[in-house]
Amino acid sequence: MKRAYFQMHLAIFIWGFTGLLGKLIQLNEGMLVWYRILLSWISFSLIVLPGKGWPKLNRSEWMNISGIGILVMLHWLTFYGSIKLSSISVAMICLSSIALFSSFIEPLVNRQRFDHVEILFSAMALTGIFTIYRSDASASAGILVGLISALLSATFSVFNRRIASRYDPTIISFIELGSGFSFLTLLLPVYVLVQPTHQFIPTLTDWIYLLILALVCTVWTWILSLKALRKVSAYTMALALNLEPVYGIILAVLFANEGKILNSGFYFGAVIILLTVVLHTIYRYRKSRRAETLQT
Repeated sequence: MKRAYFQMHLAIFIWGFTGLLGKLIQLNEGMLVWYRILLSWISFSLIVLPGKGWPKLNRSEWMNISGIGILVMLHWLTFYGSIKLSSISVAMICLSSIALFSSFIEPLVNRQRFDHVEILFSAMALTGIFTIYRSDASASAGILVGLISALLSATFSVFNRRIASRYDPTIISFIELGSGFSFLTLLLPVYVLVQPTHQFIPTLTDWIYLLILALVCTVWTWILSLKALRKVSAYTMALALNLEPVYGIILAVLFANEGKILNSGFYFGAVIILLTVVLHTIYRYRKSRRAETLQT
């Protein structure tokens, strides 16, 4: 069990580097995500996929899984867009609202009643985000795009949980990466018109960072998290994922000198959001324990 917890936290810590790498890579967010998905998809096909049986999927199932893959791609696109528009710290603090967005999306998708306490937590998080927004007007575009990224992440996570028990997660991830890459390839000509760029080929340094992003931060962390989930519950993993934005902000301050550009308003808003995430985590944990007690 200790090994599983170590694997889980190692994967989450490494995910914290994705923001820093996104800042270091000179490509715009569209080309960055295109290369990340391509390299990850190739790596999956060579390292993870061999020996896996291919399931029989009907047209509806293919469409559902492919649609989730497009949402994953759009989440990455907006996440790195937020970083390019503002900073790693802003993108990461917006990412911490994923669980709060899920508290709205999950009841809608699963046709359940809304939890008024979780709605209160969402209002608290929005107060923190608004505080950051007021403290730095130049970060407003990055905050908006970052919130869209968090919303997309919450949405595909809810849909992924619904299909995860029915199919091999390796196959699901492979199809999702393929559909995300295909859709982004079709989208790129239009995207480049909206977000012009003259750099389509990565520099040598960019290739190194992209390979780290694909092989270490995507494929290896996927393998680590999958191994951890054999012993650790998916709910425990979801709670631990709240640490990713914390790791990301610390790395941004240490290695991207973002401590110099963050003002007191950002820190005050960040404290409100992180406190909300902690309280929400405690509430969800107690709620799940009560549900387990009622079932026994």
